[in-house]
Amino acid sequence: MYKRNYKITPKKFSFGTSFHVEVWDDYGKYVGVYEDNIMSASRFILNWWEKSEENKKSDELMCKTIQNCIELDKKGGLLTSNRDNLD
Repeated sequence: MYKRNYKITPKKFSFGTSFHVEVWDDYGKYVGVYEDNIMSASRFILNWWEKSEENKKSDELMCKTIQNCIELDKKGGLLTSNRDNLD
């Protein structure tokens, strides 16, 4: 499923105009930033899309790391019956 999309909205501030940039990558991951001009906004969008595979791998690695930490906590007896696991 192809989820890549973007939205650029000009925003007026007391110091001038900025552009609110909202971007979704191939996997639907969202980011929102403000850029000073339309060229910077366009560059940000293209860079975000170029990094979508790298971001996906990073997210998967973080997920695996958290799962491994939970398993280590279980083996070490750190998880209890308390909802927040704090004793």
